[in-house]
Amino acid sequence: MHSWHHDPASPTWVYPKGDPEWKQSIIKEFKIHPVSAQVLVSRGFDSLEQIHNYLYAKLPDLYDPFLLIDMEMAVNRIHQAIENSENILIYGDNDVDGMTGTALLTDYLRQIGGNVFFYVSTPGTLRDSLIVEALEYAKKNECKLLISVDCGITAASEIARIVKEGVDVIVTDHHEPTGKIPHCIATLNPKLVNNPYPNRDLTGVGVAFKLAHALTNFLVKKGKFSSKKIDLKQLLDLVALGTIADMGQLRGENRILVRYGIQQLRKTKRIGLAKLISVCDVEINQISSFAVASKLSPRLNSLGRIADPTKGVELLLIRNTVTAEKMATELDLNNIERQKIERTMSADVENTISEEPGILKRKAIVMSSEKWHPGVIAILSTRISKHYNRPTAMIAIDNHIGKGSLRSIKEFPLLQALKDCSDILINFGGHDFAAGFTVKEENIDAFRERFIEAANEKLSDKDVQTKLYLDSEVNFEDLTFDFMESMKLLEPYGNENPQPILYTKAKQAWPPKVVGKTHLKLYLEQNDRMLEGIAFGKAHLSPQLRKKDLLLEVAFTPQINTFQGPSIQLLVRDIRIVE
Repeated sequence: MHSWHHDPASPTWVYPKGDPEWKQSIIKEFKIHPVSAQVLVSRGFDSLEQIHNYLYAKLPDLYDPFLLIDMEMAVNRIHQAIENSENILIYGDNDVDGMTGTALLTDYLRQIGGNVFFYVSTPGTLRDSLIVEALEYAKKNECKLLISVDCGITAASEIARIVKEGVDVIVTDHHEPTGKIPHCIATLNPKLVNNPYPNRDLTGVGVAFKLAHALTNFLVKKGKFSSKKIDLKQLLDLVALGTIADMGQLRGENRILVRYGIQQLRKTKRIGLAKLISVCDVEINQISSFAVASKLSPRLNSLGRIADPTKGVELLLIRNTVTAEKMATELDLNNIERQKIERTMSADVENTISEEPGILKRKAIVMSSEKWHPGVIAILSTRISKHYNRPTAMIAIDNHIGKGSLRSIKEFPLLQALKDCSDILINFGGHDFAAGFTVKEENIDAFRERFIEAANEKLSDKDVQTKLYLDSEVNFEDLTFDFMESMKLLEPYGNENPQPILYTKAKQAWPPKVVGKTHLKLYLEQNDRMLEGIAFGKAHLSPQLRKKDLLLEVAFTPQINTFQGPSIQLLVRDIRIVE
């Protein structure tokens, strides 16, 4: 037996499950690298057909959009609006999913002859008044039809007001219905009860794309134009951007949409998007789901958080190069401003936790402040929830009203807990693992108490320990450029399809070096091959690793480092000393 010494904050390692026979049949069937095969075993794939669909599904494998309840009604009403030259208003939510979905429908409906206006909800407005703002805009522009994107499923009473004013409404949304379904022309949502649509995990932009797909099929069938006139593939850059930004699960249909969407992003004809990519210092032909999540989407999101999200839609639709460049630069500045706000808020949270360590004795974290920016709490709750592996609610108080953002872990779905608190909330909505709510300031303490109590009842100590799920053991001799190429089969990575984490035992060739104050560079050797590793944020381990010939077990993701010619480098997730 060997014993472990490791950083107390370091996660519990969850080793992959072995099934040598099943692994062999995967290798034989798909002629893939044994490590890739082991990743599939570890991730619970249990049939060859399932693996085939995961690795090789193509655009023709997308589901029929007419499987969505009400799709026929939606298509007929939009067709009627176009035939009668009625003005149409696309009304979108102010996050990246809402912006991309709004841009997609605006662009598409204009291409097929629609008179289209768009309106994006302003950040910080209370949800109730949002659609009412849109009504004013619809009336001003004489719009007879309003199509919501990424919102509307929980706004039954507001939609009733709009319908009463003589405006027809089509709701397209993907959030969980938490109350009465809106009474309108059509409600497109894969999460509706009794909905035969096979993919519950479409995002808002995914549902918008399905509407465009259905309309295209309808118009081609009617002989309105040939299938060559509209290239739906050109909309997939927006679908990929919104799906990744909204943490859509990258399994099944979403995976197809994002895989082709990334190819489309690499050759996008959208000038604004191309300018945004260049402002992010990303090579357009190298763009990946990681670059979208870490570079593009935070910049667009900063508009919905602290500025004007309408500019996000304008950037995605713009045709003028000079304006596009100006807007992309402005977005970059907004993002720097958002990062500043975020750093201040993060420091505030960390100080509170270090002053009141009792916070971490509970199974959930609920914090509130009048100093926080309501547009940035979603980023904050995501970070805190990930870091401490607990359901987390961050509440920004303004004018005696708290705007809350929630993130959770897979053992604790949020919506039931929110339903149980609905008597003290103004409103709430979202998904089981990411949701939002508003609450009167005087009810925040009661909410905190109930929410933490629900988490304490449901979760065990083991549930809230941070875990590192390992996918496969690997030897240095396997880590070749060919191997790196073969691993690309598993892309795109993202929610529910993370980048594989591999592990191995290796000796230190010489002591690690601290770089940039907080990071650690490792020099690892195994059977005469040496590889460098970089461990972000692990400089504090340096003193324990200074012994000669120390044997380590290292969990890492291999990556290609192009600095001074390509080499394979290990992105180290965690280190253990083997006694």
